[in-house]
Amino acid sequence: MIWLARWDMGLRGVNRVMIAVRDLEAAKQRYTDLLGATFEDAHWTGEAFGISVSIAWDAGIELCAPLPGREKTSAVSAYLETHGEGVMSVFFGVDDVDAARARATEAGFGSIHALDYTRQEIDSHLGGKFSRYQEAVLNTAGELGVSVCLARLDPK
Repeated sequence: MIWLARWDMGLRGVNRVMIAVRDLEAAKQRYTDLLGATFEDAHWTGEAFGISVSIAWDAGIELCAPLPGREKTSAVSAYLETHGEGVMSVFFGVDDVDAARARATEAGFGSIHALDYTRQEIDSHLGGKFSRYQEAVLNTAGELGVSVCLARLDPK
């Protein structure tokens, strides 16, 4: 992660970890029992990728599981097959996702997915919790063993 530290991009630290699981409800219960985490379902973010998503903002955990019928073809299927359940991605908060993504590309890590929610999407899907919600997933898993994601989540 040296390349993250060497650029002045307003690194905010770890925002959350994404944990790949096989059974979303069972995992939510485990982390609730263990940490007292409060999960909010965010399935709308993962349907296109064949996953169910639930996020505990208070604990910094995002759980992802294959949708029924997508156990072999979802965005988390290959990870689960190879590694089993565990941390698949780490989201680092940054002040400027676009600048951080450009710098990551210069360092040899391109972006494989990005999103920038509109105010309407933030209000509709995230209960207006943020004034800005932008993310970029970098192609780091092969070299670093984990997907590094850049996230700008500004509180409302």
